[in-house]
Amino acid sequence: MPNKGNNTALKAFEREAFISLVWEMGKAHARNDLPWRYIGDPYAVYVSEVMLQQTQVTRVLKFWPAWMKAFPTIDALAAASTADVLERWQGLGYNRRALSLKRSAEICAAEYAGSMPQSQQELEALPGVGPATAAGIQAFAYEKPAVYIETNVRAVFIHHFFAEGAEKVSDKQLYPLVEATCSREEPRAWYYALLDYGAHLKKSIPNPSRRAAAYSRQSAFEGSVRQKRSFLLREVLAHPGISCAALEDLLNTEERAAGREELDSASVLDLLKQLECEGFFTITDNICMIDPNY
Repeated sequence: MPNKGNNTALKAFEREAFISLVWEMGKAHARNDLPWRYIGDPYAVYVSEVMLQQTQVTRVLKFWPAWMKAFPTIDALAAASTADVLERWQGLGYNRRALSLKRSAEICAAEYAGSMPQSQQELEALPGVGPATAAGIQAFAYEKPAVYIETNVRAVFIHHFFAEGAEKVSDKQLYPLVEATCSREEPRAWYYALLDYGAHLKKSIPNPSRRAAAYSRQSAFEGSVRQKRSFLLREVLAHPGISCAALEDLLNTEERAAGREELDSASVLDLLKQLECEGFFTITDNICMIDPNY
């Protein structure tokens, strides 16, 4: 099917041709071995959706089964310590996601009897849950025809409906196309087909999702502030009750070994305060501690 420029109006024959093609390509490139597929547990789907944010599928395949074994239910995650949750998350990056999962589990345990809510509005009210994650839970767990837009979905729609010169294609432009083509009978299978076709497109042609307004190239981790924050958190997890001074020494030893400049005390303390403000641990009398009972 040729690209249609940026006209989002879909004629009936275009819609049917596109839908048929997506089903065909989704079947041809299906990734049905992904363990979080075709399951009816909204919590398990939620965990997979959060893990897949900014993380490659191959890495999530290593973490999702272990997480579900450790925290098989919302109540189990809600009752777990923050330290245990963060320990299980190490290696996935963007540790805020782990805290958001735990805080959401606590809300669901207290307000929804240990279940996930079903409406888009209620789901988006949970910490760290945006429109895409909420729509993913609705489509994949509840079989509701929500409008689910993420990078592989963007790749398919931009490739087919926006000319190659089109740049900064917004989700607002994509929304009516995604909504108009979503299967009312099989939304879960439909989005799996879109995801698998999109993944195939990104491997076989220049990635169409790079022309999306939402696209941003992930910055290098090595030497970044993210790396330093991750290092500090790992050390606090490994050495409960460690002092800020000791953390500064450990971090600067790491920086020197990598051939980077040391950080001054104020800069290290600023990173530690950021982590404290985000709820990773507390600092009392210059001692960093994750409350084992929280």
